[in-house]
Amino acid sequence: MQNDIKRVVAYSTLSQLGYMTVALGASAYSAAVFHLMTHAFFKALLFLAAGSVIIAMHHEQDIRKMGGLKKYLPITYWTSLIGSLALIGFPGFSGFFSKDAIIEAVNHSNIPGHEFAYAAVLFGVFVTAFYSFRMFFLVFHGEERMDKHTKDHIREPSWVVKGPLIALAIPSIFIGGLTIGYMLFGDYFGGSVYIAENHPGLAEVGKHFHGAWAFVEHSFSGPAIYLAAAGVISSWYIYMKQPSIAESLKQRFAVIYNLLDHKYYFDEFNSAFFAGGSRRLGGRLWQLGDVKFIDGLLVNGSAKLVAWFAGVTRQLQTGMLYHYAFAMIIGVLMLLVMGLFV
Repeated sequence: MQNDIKRVVAYSTLSQLGYMTVALGASAYSAAVFHLMTHAFFKALLFLAAGSVIIAMHHEQDIRKMGGLKKYLPITYWTSLIGSLALIGFPGFSGFFSKDAIIEAVNHSNIPGHEFAYAAVLFGVFVTAFYSFRMFFLVFHGEERMDKHTKDHIREPSWVVKGPLIALAIPSIFIGGLTIGYMLFGDYFGGSVYIAENHPGLAEVGKHFHGAWAFVEHSFSGPAIYLAAAGVISSWYIYMKQPSIAESLKQRFAVIYNLLDHKYYFDEFNSAFFAGGSRRLGGRLWQLGDVKFIDGLLVNGSAKLVAWFAGVTRQLQTGMLYHYAFAMIIGVLMLLVMGLFV
């Protein structure tokens, strides 16, 4: 539901962290670290590609105001395509090997609840492909939705931007296939990772591993690759061929759309409850502590006490001679009385 190009990429990071967490739950610790490594390359690529688009669009980040950028930003286009394919787990790309290893480890797990986890990660494959290529199609394909001034000044950023894109695109393609055997089924971790014998999920995957290419071939017998393809095709059809479908679904499921668009209203809740509550608590403490106690009681209170005492003692100074004589006589009498008793 997000339309900010950087926010879409950022939420996809949370999605991939979810895959790593699932891998930990299935005792596939090396697969989690493997996905962390491959993800670092293609996600850095996608973030920098988003930055390249933002620079070219004069700091515009709304993908609804883009479109047709392929002909203006060819290097950004192809590197973004590589990053997107790696993200959705396209066969042969780095993300494919790590993500598919996690999915297979969960499928072969015997830990209670692994069936639900397996269904969740498969559903995640479709969703990831759908939103990733929604962004890709809306940014680089279709009609140009930018204003004339932006359109007239769109150009590929300098090599300071393009160079890292190309450098990250290379491992985003190859690093997974080159390292999967060593990291997952070799001795890369040595004895630092221990897995109990009754958690054989990743070990079962290793029994059927016969190299990176065989791993790619084996993926065609599972549902993940077809769910990814379905996500890409669905995204293309809805946002490129029949954009009215997206608008119709938005109107029909307005409650769900608004819930997702506002990120489950966590920002509003945090602003109202935590930030707002902190402001109200601070205001109350200021009123009680600063205004009433410090300023009112200690500062102004002590001044008022001194003023009151000065006002009382000032009454003793009348300037009348007989008042002073009377006070002296009373004082002498009191001293005499005290002397008699002492």
